Amino acid sequence: MNVHGQHYRTIWLKAGDPAVVQIIDQRALPFHFVVVDLKTVDEVAVAIKEMLVRGAGLIGATAGYGMYLAALHASRNSLSAFAAEVAVAAAQLKATRPTAVNLAWAVDRQLAALAAAGNDLEARTAAALATAHAIADEDASFCRQIGEHGLRLIEEIAARKGGAPVNVLTHCNAGWLAFVDYGSATAPIYAAHDRGIPVHVWVDETRPRNQGARLTAWELGQHGVPHTVIVDNAGGHLMQHGRVDLIIVGSDRTTYTGDVANKIGTYLKALAARDNQVPFYVALPSSTIDWELHDGLAEIPIEEREASEVRRMDGLHSEGIREILIMPENSRAANYAFDVTPSRLVTGLITERGICAASAEGVFSLYPEKRRGAARDGSAGQQLPPPGHS
Repeated sequence: MNVHGQHYRTIWLKAGDPAVVQIIDQRALPFHFVVVDLKTVDEVAVAIKEMLVRGAGLIGATAGYGMYLAALHASRNSLSAFAAEVAVAAAQLKATRPTAVNLAWAVDRQLAALAAAGNDLEARTAAALATAHAIADEDASFCRQIGEHGLRLIEEIAARKGGAPVNVLTHCNAGWLAFVDYGSATAPIYAAHDRGIPVHVWVDETRPRNQGARLTAWELGQHGVPHTVIVDNAGGHLMQHGRVDLIIVGSDRTTYTGDVANKIGTYLKALAARDNQVPFYVALPSSTIDWELHDGLAEIPIEEREASEVRRMDGLHSEGIREILIMPENSRAANYAFDVTPSRLVTGLITERGICAASAEGVFSLYPEKRRGAARDGSAGQQLPPPGHS
């Protein structure tokens, strides 16, 4: 992704100082582009919890680098002391956000890499660094491949429309900022735009933190993609009037049976899409698939964040970024961060290996090596419907 013409990933090691991890503070966007140094596990944990970084893929990559910092600073007195401190760091990182499966996946991958490196502590630290880089590189590569597979959906709609712009609706931010590069839901959009296919994006504002208005709109603008920000409740109206050709959203955790946890409000978009025969796709790398969970509604933990995010908003003022209260001081507020869209409402899943039905059989058709370990039920999924149908 380019920012003011310069390529950036969302996380990297500081040039000349491999003990410092650098990230973009997403809380400051779109008004300021701020790079933050992370030097300790505590700082990494705060960055994840307070949403300096967010999005499934980037949370996983940040946790990977957090484990590298843990190994870098862990005690060298003995292997047992080193391992104990790393284990504490792993637990600390896992506790920061409950819904995104990439978090625990990245931490566990690091623990396995450290154990496989043997008893030499410097070898373990080197393994942690290599694994952090591998997690980040794979995330970027998977998202690029998601873009290539999802591109055909936009190409087919564009062909039917005879050159008129393809209108894509997305919810929250499943873009470059939510991953290491390219994004998931935005990757097909960027690929289409770069191919010269006319595309326009309806960007849900995504209350309460406005990731769509603040982040998706900003990065689409940086890439030159035409877009319009809408209030969250406008999507159904646009679908009713034929102004949405395709919906692509991301996911923070998807069961192997195709149930999708994503930013709160995604379920309502899926319902409106089904009622208006608009194809509803979920773009996700396989690191976001939870191979242990069968029933998303019953088993996926839903994060409930502080009510202050609902009660207050911030924006750009002549004197700088200001926070304001938007509701009665004494009124209570609830802040559910995610909801679960059942697989029956999902047209298909766009992964780095291709597009499949949102079902156990569909997922295992792309990941047959996961079938024996994951499947706890014998259900067979529907076949992938053709693009443009739900």
